[in-house]
Amino acid sequence: MINQEKIECFAALVTRHQRDRLKKEYPSIFASQPDYADARIKPGKKYTKVDVGRSGKFMVDAEGNIFGIKGYCVIHRGKKYGTLDTIAKYFWGHYNPIRLPD
Repeated sequence: MINQEKIECFAALVTRHQRDRLKKEYPSIFASQPDYADARIKPGKKYTKVDVGRSGKFMVDAEGNIFGIKGYCVIHRGKKYGTLDTIAKYFWGHYNPIRLPD
């Protein structure tokens, strides 16, 4: 079972990184649609979905592994981005997360 506190922390970090990038690269879009960068949590039977704006972005399995998606509600096992315990090792603001140097 996924730790709710960790998934909320992950969503907050994704939101912060997405907002920072959007403010810097697209200030007019951010001014008119600030919620465009907000992450939302949607629990499911097998996976918890973390959507950004109006689009699907990440899926988290029961063990806390974070994956990208192929399509909405379709996990992409080839795009694994660490776990809920390693979220601080990535920048979540770009299209694909970027691993930060250790």
